[in-house]
Amino acid sequence: MKFDISKDMNHSKVIIGALSAVLSAVLLTACAGAKSNAMATGGEVTGVRGTALGESTPFGMVAVQKGSLRIGLEENDTLWGAGFPSREISVDGFWMDQTEVSNAKYRQFVMWVRDSIIRERLADPAFGGDETYKIEEDKEGNPITPRLDWSKAIPWRKANEDEQRAIESVYVTHPIDGTKMLDASQMNYRYEVYDYAAAALRRNRIRNVTDDKEKGIGVSSLELRDLNTDHEASEAEVMISKDTAYIDDEGKIVRQTITRPLSGPWDFLNTYIVNIYPDTTCWVNDFQNAENERYLRLYFSNPVYDDYPVVGISWEQATAFCRWRTEFLARGLGQNVADIQPYRLPTEIEWEYAARGKEGNPFPWESKEVKSDNGCFYANFKPDRGNYTQDGSLITSKCGIFSANSNGLYDMAGNVAEWTSTVYTEAGVQAMSDMNPELRYNAAKEDPYRLKKKSVRGGSWKDPESMIRSAWRSYEYQNQPRSYIGFRCVRSMVRDASGIKNKGKK
Repeated sequence: MKFDISKDMNHSKVIIGALSAVLSAVLLTACAGAKSNAMATGGEVTGVRGTALGESTPFGMVAVQKGSLRIGLEENDTLWGAGFPSREISVDGFWMDQTEVSNAKYRQFVMWVRDSIIRERLADPAFGGDETYKIEEDKEGNPITPRLDWSKAIPWRKANEDEQRAIESVYVTHPIDGTKMLDASQMNYRYEVYDYAAAALRRNRIRNVTDDKEKGIGVSSLELRDLNTDHEASEAEVMISKDTAYIDDEGKIVRQTITRPLSGPWDFLNTYIVNIYPDTTCWVNDFQNAENERYLRLYFSNPVYDDYPVVGISWEQATAFCRWRTEFLARGLGQNVADIQPYRLPTEIEWEYAARGKEGNPFPWESKEVKSDNGCFYANFKPDRGNYTQDGSLITSKCGIFSANSNGLYDMAGNVAEWTSTVYTEAGVQAMSDMNPELRYNAAKEDPYRLKKKSVRGGSWKDPESMIRSAWRSYEYQNQPRSYIGFRCVRSMVRDASGIKNKGKK
């Protein structure tokens, strides 16, 4: 990233002069101490300033500036039914994918996981043990946590016997027709997420216990953060829950939610392992007594569908993609993952705010109708009973072939419905804050299935007009992939444009 310097030469001189002044102040402080710095500023507090870096637009994304909007429907009728709570909200700016994540982009994720497995095995003594596929020391020769060396190419064409076994180990052969294909069961992605918000809660702040050994206070003992100084400080044991996962001896993913006394910052690090290969069988299972075998076999793997939205992706898989995309970006920039804003699923409210456009329209377009005066449809949905093709498509359509809304976003109605990060409740926005509203719940494996509902927005190619309106709320269970649900990513802005724009109340 580069500092955004104006083309105006006078303005440039001012900026350069200001930077020089800050640098001089820092040098003075280092050389002569605080007294000299106070003398340099005449004893006035002028602040310590850094250099703000310009934030470039992420590839394939558009800016949705901060603003306010009345979310939901103010008047429900028999057409829309219940479940659309209305409320005035405000949201910060964010970047959002212009289109839904396509098969080609998600396939890049799958191929990355495949290649990481192959590299692990090329370094494994059972497959030849080429240690050059892993980096185990830093530049000074100090041992580090081993990581894969992605600069070393996989020998696809000139592999020796051991290397060939490692490469072939991620493929299987169909027992009937002999087709060689990727072993979907092995495509597991492991990632970790540190829960900064949970760690920041007052109840979870660990007190310094270095001086309390004589009192017998263990590391799980906490001082309750009661800020009322009239009260005596008390010790209490605080319980936390964290998610973890591992692969057992049979190669199965085991997920657990551990509840235990809080002992340290590692208790807020959650580990997940997700099989990320799309469920291509959703085309058959979602539509019984329909001839959809062609989609089962071709939709994700055939290049003809590269630019179509990926489907058969559960909420868990979409979340894993966001994390991988963040790590992939960090690796490309040569930065730590913690240094950049992560890719994530949009909140339910962010999604509706972005879909309504700058004017806050009921649909992503200005008209209250679903097609123009000359009969052209604005989206890919089910216009009539059984007539899926009236809008030009039978199933999904290529991403972005219909016009964008005023935010520059495509397919915010129809094509595929989209996962959000928000847990689904009937109360909706009424149960949330009116500033950056969100309702998040990481359901444990042991939780009742009803707690695993996630909000889905936008309607799809199979849905009628009533379900593609921006305020329409629906849900699906977080582990359930569908042939009509996809997703897109967002990233929070570090700094968005100043000023608030109030969007219309439709």
